[in-house]
Amino acid sequence: MGTQPMTGPEGQIPEEDDLDDIRVTLSMDDDSEVECRILTIFECDGQDYIALLPLDEEGEDNEEDEVLLFRYFEDEDGEPSLENIEDEEEFEEISDFFMELLEEGAWEEED
Repeated sequence: MGTQPMTGPEGQIPEEDDLDDIRVTLSMDDDSEVECRILTIFECDGQDYIALLPLDEEGEDNEEDEVLLFRYFEDEDGEPSLENIEDEEEFEEISDFFMELLEEGAWEEED
């Protein structure tokens, strides 16, 4: 997957309350693009991660409730970038942590 998301104006990620309105487009390995909605950005073990919800052709949330998780970075200019989580153990840990956030109500998706 590509590691450079396209974001809103100036490439800035807004405060948590405004994330629901931001869309990013991921460039896939097969050169296709997937539009996603940012669910949340969270920290685990000192690393930032981002949870993205792929959208369907009409720009609506996908029916499978599939969520994509990536490492999240901002460069010195505040430009965001994503990195695949290649390590299976790290991915499991982050997936479990994200599910705990959902269960604890630390983050709630708006309908």
